[in-house]
Order: sequence, then structure tokens, then C-alpha cells
Amino acid sequence: MLELASVFKVYGPEYLQKYGENMLPSHKKAMEDIQHCRTQVMGGHVSYCDACDERVYAYHSCGNRHCPKCGDDRADEWRDRQMRKLLPVNYFMVTFTLPHTLNPIAHSNQKLIYRLLFQSSAEALQTLALNPEWLGGQIGMVGALHTWDRSMGYHLHVHYLVPAGGTDPKTGEWKPAHPTFLVPGSALSKVFQAKFRDALNAETPELFAHVPPETWTKTWNVHCKPVGDGRTALKYLAPYISRVALSNKRIVSMRAGKVTFSYKPRNKPWTTMKLDAMSFIRRFLQHVLPKGFQKVRYFGFLHPSAKHRFSALQQQLQENLSEPGHASAVKEPTKPEEMLPNRHTPEEPGVCPHCGAPLRYIGRLPRSPAIEPPLQHQRGPPCTQAEEC
Repeated sequence: MLELASVFKVYGPEYLQKYGENMLPSHKKAMEDIQHCRTQVMGGHVSYCDACDERVYAYHSCGNRHCPKCGDDRADEWRDRQMRKLLPVNYFMVTFTLPHTLNPIAHSNQKLIYRLLFQSSAEALQTLALNPEWLGGQIGMVGALHTWDRSMGYHLHVHYLVPAGGTDPKTGEWKPAHPTFLVPGSALSKVFQAKFRDALNAETPELFAHVPPETWTKTWNVHCKPVGDGRTALKYLAPYISRVALSNKRIVSMRAGKVTFSYKPRNKPWTTMKLDAMSFIRRFLQHVLPKGFQKVRYFGFLHPSAKHRFSALQQQLQENLSEPGHASAVKEPTKPEEMLPNRHTPEEPGVCPHCGAPLRYIGRLPRSPAIEPPLQHQRGPPCTQAEEC
């Protein structure tokens, strides 16, 4: 199967030769890690099957958050934690999108623009929620940043999962919101735009001067919709917590300096896009986040610093607002043992791919590109250039 690592192996050297001097260290690191993920370069360990006398070689994952191979476990763990924190109330999904006229500035100032996107959107939502005309309460939010659209284009937006209600600023009592209305969307759009504009101008007036004037006259896209008890919305958000702009299974072909991948336009069937390899790599790397940047953030009573306040709120709602059967609905069932992936770790060697018998850990493999264990037993074997091209 073709992988993103395959593209980096074949075309990465040319890309680095052309653009390496101007590349961010995080981009170079992502290319290197993805290319070597689950190969002998990362080291690994060897397990043995006593039943069929086979050795199984498992190479370590790179752990880079932009690697298509490494994100699923983290996403599942995050989803399970959030499921346990769901309140027995309705929820809203609120999405804030920056206009594309800001893309050139965002490209060159990612940490600043991404931070201001979180800051201005969260403040706008909190401001309107505190207004007694709408809710009059302090809300909680969990937000996830997305930087891509369906075809890996640059599309900056943040999704918030928001409980339908807030706490009274004076008494701390829960104030429920209407099941289908949180705050007015048109007002939210204007406040979001104004807060972003003022924050950008205050922090970097010279950068603000380069923003196209139409950015401040057009309507900014904000979408707010009810999502029931929040479980379905969490399942939607969870993959994006660790998902990258392109999964390996969407790479269709790689030949003659071109890479073809599949994508699904909104309200249309799946189709494909073909790009020259340099453009493909550049399009992927623009979604590599700055080092240390947190793409998931928590606000209000969901912020980590409000742990005790949130626990009290949970207890209050379970006592006063929980409906029959609702408490069980917000608990995510534990996966049965047979559904867990065959991880092949020293602590959990897994089962033999040949006969299904339990494996026994026998030793580690050091990081060394010179060591080449039999590829037919390797976890996630890399494709050969003959297969790729």
C-alpha cells in the first residue's frame, strides 16, 4: 500500500534540496519521522512464537503527531476521557472560520494567528453567553483547531463542543440554555471579527497593516448547531485530535513525479486530485503545527484549572437535571479485549500473525538503519520503490 512515507522517501530529497534552507525545523522533523516510522531506523523489539517457531519483528512508531500511523490510539484515549466528562445536558457544536484573505499572513505567522483564532472565538462566545438577554451564564468549551479542507487546502477553523447552559456568575447555579438556541449567530460573527481585529492590531500593528481591507467588511463565517447529548459530536471530533491532513489510505498513486489522492467535496461523491510531488509535499507540510502548539484547548468551567468547580457542577447536574437512563448514555463502554489492536509492545507482545498463538518477548532492536530483519514479519512494512513507482 502506498503511504505518505513512500512519497517522502522518493521525492523528499528533491524537496529538501529545493526548499530546505527556508523550511521550518518542525517541517523537516515531520518529514524525517514519518519516513522512518515503524522501520529499523526507529529500533524495535523481537518476539518469538513457541507454537510455530517464528520470530516477529516489531519496529517502533515515531510518535510525531503529524504521522498518519501514530494518531489513532491518542484519539481513542482522548475521546474516552471526554465521554466520561459529558454532562447530562444537551450540547452545541460551534465553528469559527477565518476568511481566506488572512491565509497569506497566517502562513507566515502561524503561532500568532492560531492563538488569536482560539482567543477571539472563545472570548466572543463567552461574552454573548454572559449577556442576560441570551443566557446570562459562564459556559465551558472544548475547542479543536483544524487547518485543512477536504482537499488539503488551507482552511483555518476551530470547532467547539459546548454544553447547553452555564453557571450563574453570582450563585454558581446551573442555567440551562434552550435546546436549539445558544446565542445569535449574526452577533457572534460580528463580535468574533471585532475581537480578532482588535487583538491583531494591538499585538502587531505592522502585520495588521498588511491585512486586505475587505477582510473587515465581509461577514465572517460562524456556525452554531445543536448536537444532542454530545456523544456523536465527540466521535466526530476525536479523529481530528490526532488526525493529519491526509491519511495513507487516500493516496491512490505515485508515478512520473505526480501524486494522486482521493477526497470528497461537500455534497458530492468521492473524486481524486493529482499534484506534482513538490506541490503535494508543500500542501501537506502547511498543516504541520508549530512546535509545542496545543491544537485542543479548554475554556470556562472545562479548563483544567477549574477541576473542582467542574466536579461540583457534575454533581449538581446529576442530582437535579439528569433524566432517567441518561447517566448510562454518557459512559463510553470499554472495548472488549478481542477488539484491541495487536500492538506488539514488549509489555504486550500480541499474537503470532501466522498461527495466532501468544508471542513471547525476547529482545530489543537498537536504532540502526543497518539492521534489516525479515520484512515479511515487520509491523507496517515499508513499500519498495518498485511497488511505489
